[in-house]
Amino acid sequence: MTQLTHDAAIAAPSHHLGTGLLIAVTSATAFGTSGALARGLIDAGWSPSAAVTLRILIAAAVLAVPVVLTLRGRWHLLRQHARLVTLYGIGAVAAAQLCYFQAVARMDVGVALLIEYTAPVAIVGWLWLRRGERPGRLTIAGAMVAAVGLVLVLDLVSGGSLDVIGVLWALAAMVGIASYFLLSADHSSGIPPLVLVGGGLVVAGLGLAAAALVGILPWASSTADVVYAVATVPWWAPLLALGALAGAFAYLTGVAAARRLGSRLASFVALTEVLAALVFAAVLLEQVPSPVQVVGALAVVAGVVLVKLREPRPTPA
Repeated sequence: MTQLTHDAAIAAPSHHLGTGLLIAVTSATAFGTSGALARGLIDAGWSPSAAVTLRILIAAAVLAVPVVLTLRGRWHLLRQHARLVTLYGIGAVAAAQLCYFQAVARMDVGVALLIEYTAPVAIVGWLWLRRGERPGRLTIAGAMVAAVGLVLVLDLVSGGSLDVIGVLWALAAMVGIASYFLLSADHSSGIPPLVLVGGGLVVAGLGLAAAALVGILPWASSTADVVYAVATVPWWAPLLALGALAGAFAYLTGVAAARRLGSRLASFVALTEVLAALVFAAVLLEQVPSPVQVVGALAVVAGVVLVKLREPRPTPA
């Protein structure tokens, strides 16, 4: 989920384009590891809420230094934008990641992520209902293509078994990601992207930890080794990777990519997270999609691209 906040320019300078693309793909790849890493922990006895809470807290701890350096002399920004940071932490970080991990616990990683990544289609519907922004023909066509792709990804045509609860969790994650895109696209706040991410991670991590302490969220952890298709590793290895690699590093490189490419191009490159997630799920979990699901995945991505082609270009600050 590459960070999309503050699109400073309509087009990135040519000397930033190549570097920006490389950083954006790196960020998407790092994000793409999260589903497979989390599924390994869940299979080893971890609850999704425990895995996601520690992932977020580790990521927040790693990003603490760059966030503090960014805020040096500007701590008032946190007070001024406390509501935005809180909403971002609760919806765009905590809800999105928790629901995604819950979905991954019940269904294949690639399927859960593809459902989640139809968020741009949901945003179009929200803007239509909320603001009366009627979608154009290309947007409607993209939504229809993505819908057909989801039918294929869920293997509904061949009558395959469907985990309804898993699909509902994935749809809830989609709503969380939609809030992520909507809140990240607010250029008027003036809060630095890294501060928004770091503050959101702190809010999300502390909120989830408090919910677990009072018994709202189930908490289960294990010191048993985690078994992946390629190796068996100690429990702390995938946990640290979730927090440092799929968390802090992914967000940090996402911010850097968005600043070089602008949010529009960065959001397109972020779709490579789907490919990365499918590859890591196949390598680490041996979750290989069927040919029909591959076609469906391509249709979902194509539909999302068509929808995003109709997004308005950002105006210079």
